[in-house]
Amino acid sequence: MQASKRISNILGGGSDGWEVFLRARQMIASGTPVTELTIGEHDIRTAAPILQEMHRTAMAGHTGYAAVPGIDSLRDAVAARVQAQSGVPTTRGNVIITPGGQAALFAAHSAVLDPGDTALYIDPYYATYPGTLRAASGTPVAVQARASDAFQPRAADIAALAAGAKSLLVNSPNNPTGVVYSRETLQGIAEVCQTHDLWLISDEVYDTQIWEGAHLSPRALDGMAERTLVVGSMSKSHAMTGSRIGWIVGPEDMIEHLTNLATHTTYGVAGFIQDAALFALAQGADFETQIAEPFRRRRDIALDILRAQNVVKSVPNGGAMYMMLDISATGMDGEAFANALLDAHHIATMPGESFGAAAAGHIRVAMTIEDNAFATAMQTLCDFAKSRT
Repeated sequence: MQASKRISNILGGGSDGWEVFLRARQMIASGTPVTELTIGEHDIRTAAPILQEMHRTAMAGHTGYAAVPGIDSLRDAVAARVQAQSGVPTTRGNVIITPGGQAALFAAHSAVLDPGDTALYIDPYYATYPGTLRAASGTPVAVQARASDAFQPRAADIAALAAGAKSLLVNSPNNPTGVVYSRETLQGIAEVCQTHDLWLISDEVYDTQIWEGAHLSPRALDGMAERTLVVGSMSKSHAMTGSRIGWIVGPEDMIEHLTNLATHTTYGVAGFIQDAALFALAQGADFETQIAEPFRRRRDIALDILRAQNVVKSVPNGGAMYMMLDISATGMDGEAFANALLDAHHIATMPGESFGAAAAGHIRVAMTIEDNAFATAMQTLCDFAKSRT
């Protein structure tokens, strides 16, 4: 017996990009200390009051089936938050609650793709994107952003691949680069979507982690609300990664279709998790700023270290908990550099190649360890790079 072609082809016959990460974890398991700058996991846990609310509501009995599109009060809170941030009128009818942002990405593409449809996405990309598109029966096609453009995708490059495509997936603030797409970039994307009748899937899970400028949701641009599905999550904004709770915001008719999909797949999200998310959202913007602040601080630490040398260069990093570093002056590609750094100093980073061909010659650093340890790791990384030139 064999698995279906759809499920067995999720990786497309290639690597999933996690080899250095897995090697670092094997070293840790064998007793070797490793400084991990790999995955986007906060170095704090979910705040105690949120967990206490989760416990309270579970003990009060909210452990049965919850409404599949989400409890009304949470959908209302998400709608209010999205409307306040974007200026786009949003109601609970525009919101479905999902088991995290990853499930939202799969559901959104399942809603817009027929088997074999071309689904565009921007390279560099979050490592699960191509597999998610294949799992949703799409044919993933990468549009390369360019390091010379600070990884702001060009509308002309998207348009060149858009004929016959059904959707485009974008992510700003961006994982892995930390780039925040400019209004000009997003306007160009919007024009391509309208010209070529594309659905836009906008992954905005890092919308609270903005270090320069402001977050702009493409859903807010003229003519885009009816063709945009926005993916959001509590994972990054509220340090609730393990709670697996997110949402999709979009046109009401698509939310109805997505509710049908959820009824036949996940059957919703546990009620006590939704209650905890509602409590967390009620803590307001100041709480979200508090969760984001360590990454802003570490970005400043890293930039100070990078300014003191001229081998490692930073991609303009306007948001998110990552920095993309250009290490091409060493003559090494990202994979070779990441492996050599891990061997020499037990510092684990992600090769740029894990996130697509456009990021070759780079590494991604997650700013997810305590400040002093992060500063030491960054200085060691830069000294190591200099030693290889």
